[in-house]
Amino acid sequence: MSAWNFMSYDSKDNLLEAVRRESADMFALAEDPGAWEAPTGAGHWQVRDIFGHLIDTTETYFTGFDAARGEGEGPPLVPLTEMAVHVDRGAQAFRSLGREEALERLRVALDRMLAIEEGLSEEDWNLPVPHKYMGPLPAFFYPVFQLVDYAVHSWDIREGSGKPHALEGRAADLLVPLCFVLWSATAKVGPETKPMDLGVRILSGENAGETRICVRPDGLTTSADSIADVPTVIDFDPASFVLTAYGRMNAGTVHGDRDLGHEFLDGFFRI
Repeated sequence: MSAWNFMSYDSKDNLLEAVRRESADMFALAEDPGAWEAPTGAGHWQVRDIFGHLIDTTETYFTGFDAARGEGEGPPLVPLTEMAVHVDRGAQAFRSLGREEALERLRVALDRMLAIEEGLSEEDWNLPVPHKYMGPLPAFFYPVFQLVDYAVHSWDIREGSGKPHALEGRAADLLVPLCFVLWSATAKVGPETKPMDLGVRILSGENAGETRICVRPDGLTTSADSIADVPTVIDFDPASFVLTAYGRMNAGTVHGDRDLGHEFLDGFFRI
């Protein structure tokens, strides 16, 4: 565990600093009123839908934290496989808000969420908080989920502009461990799944290293075991790993059995 792994309390300052930095960046991207209905790299969403999504998501987090503190019920649980449909509906529900009204509502929600996260003690870092799509999760998931929202969706807004751009390095480094969790949660597996073993190498950054991945009918697991004997190894830099895991691009350098690498990378549902 380290200051660059969101599961560790040692990462708290890094995470919250990154959320502040990436959120400020995203708000700046919406300063031009002409950008509000511009296309993005997030499918059919416009810039306004990204802000609507963050309002919807953040306000749902408050319900979860209230429930974790014994104040009311958590959000109704929705299967993760249906997340994309519900998230899309939630994002577009805020299209009726004007730009300034939407930006202010999200600023208020962001400040409230950061205050909650700032107040988490080392013991609270593992507090079970009900999540709308994944059930009870340790509290440490929430700041890193916020970082995904602001870092990846800022990338989406820039992608829609057609201009050259990139994902910020410190944010990408912090998101690397989460992407392995994402793969574990979204693998399309079942009784007919063909077992496969392969390796992933993150070539640079604070979470550089090798990870062994095992796919079985009952799920996908990751470990620090050796990858010397696997038929396929896929290399990523941190940003291309994050953007590939979140379905924004097809990246990676495949060593060994390329068909197996392709089969693996095609084995996830999108959220």
